Amino acid sequence: MIFHLQLIGIICIFLSLVHFFFPKYFKWKDELSKLSLINHQMMIIHTFFIGLILFLMGILCITQGQPLINTELGKLITIGMAIFWSCRWLTQWFGYSKSLWKGKKFETTVHILFVILWTYFSAALWYIGLM
Repeated sequence: MIFHLQLIGIICIFLSLVHFFFPKYFKWKDELSKLSLINHQMMIIHTFFIGLILFLMGILCITQGQPLINTELGKLITIGMAIFWSCRWLTQWFGYSKSLWKGKKFETTVHILFVILWTYFSAALWYIGLM
C-alpha cells in the first residue's frame, strides 16, 4: 500500500504544479476580466490554495506512508482524503456540464482519464483507511 500512497503523492504534486499553467491555458486574463474584482480574485486565490493542498497532500502521501497505514490518526487522515477524492469523482460526473466534453475527442479523453484517476485515488484511500 505504500506504493499506492507514494504514487498518489507523486500525481498530486504533478497536479499541483499544473495549476500554475491554468491562467494561461484557460486565457484567464481575458476571461476573468469580465468578472467583478472579488470573483476574479477568488478564482485566482482558490486555484492557488487548491494547488497548495494538492502539493501538501502529495508530500504527506510520499513521506508518511507508514503512519498513514499503521496509526489510527493516519487512517482517519486517509479516510478524509478518500472523502475528498470521492467528492471530486462525483464532481467530475455531476459538477461539469456534459457539453464541455461529450462529442469532443480530447475533452472526452481527459474526462475519462480523470474519472479513472479519481476512482483510483478514492478506492486506494478508502481501502487503506478502512483496512
